Amino acid sequence: MAETIIAREVVKRYGSVTAVDGVSLTVGEGEFFGILGPNGAGKTTLVEMMEGLRQPDSGSVTVLGEPVWPRNTRLLHRVGVQLQGTSFFERLTAHEQLATFGAVYGAPAARIDEMLELVGLTDKASTRAEKLSGGQAQRLSIACALVHDPDVVFLDEPSAALDPQARRNLWDVLRAINERGKTVVLTTHYMDEAEILCDRVAIMDGGTILQLGPPADLVRGLGAPVRIAVEAGALGQDRARQIEGAESVAGDGVSTVITTRRPAPVLQALAGMDALAGLQVRGATLEDVFLQLTGREYRA
Repeated sequence: MAETIIAREVVKRYGSVTAVDGVSLTVGEGEFFGILGPNGAGKTTLVEMMEGLRQPDSGSVTVLGEPVWPRNTRLLHRVGVQLQGTSFFERLTAHEQLATFGAVYGAPAARIDEMLELVGLTDKASTRAEKLSGGQAQRLSIACALVHDPDVVFLDEPSAALDPQARRNLWDVLRAINERGKTVVLTTHYMDEAEILCDRVAIMDGGTILQLGPPADLVRGLGAPVRIAVEAGALGQDRARQIEGAESVAGDGVSTVITTRRPAPVLQALAGMDALAGLQVRGATLEDVFLQLTGREYRA
């Protein structure tokens, strides 16, 4: 896979605070890459340096083989950026907003309708931006970042503050973008979002990368046990403790929960006991990896 983004030993300081501390990473062509971390981890600062919006104190970033700093005008037509906070022009409709952005890049008029359709806003083309819902405004923001058909797209917490339905709809849009061959770099606080969408993720804290790799590999590397739950009426706790492979057993009167690192013999035993009613199997998730690496304390 060709390397679309290369960051080498990137450092950014604000006074005595080191926001990004010697980060190196690569993003491949057509890859969906996630950057995760708690508040203050350095995610947005790192992405802004990749976008060419902020100058590193040391180190270097190249995108599509070009240095991003000093501000590289050769990249303007090849990179799309959706920031955490997007402001639209007052009193313009969704179609007019896109047309304005498109005119800056010389995008053809047909591109406007294509982008409205891609993000599911065709029926809102004549609606002023301030009248759009939060999810619709986020999709319009992404359309503005894509209107010039860039090769690389940066999305900084695009689903923040969206309701579950709007988030799921947005995921469909992001998948469609990536399926068009675009390289996508995403920052998010939602672990399920990263696990579903991203080919690889980098987990950051304190300005450094703690782990990097495909979500499934990071989860497997955790070595966490599996939790198997069945209805308490189908299997009591005493009987559950006799099952081969059961490491611990707990229950709340509704479910009996077996914790194990050997789920196969446990499931086989449950099937033999005809005790599969209400079966739920839960393995570790990317959120478990995230919490193990970054801790559980509150962040400002």
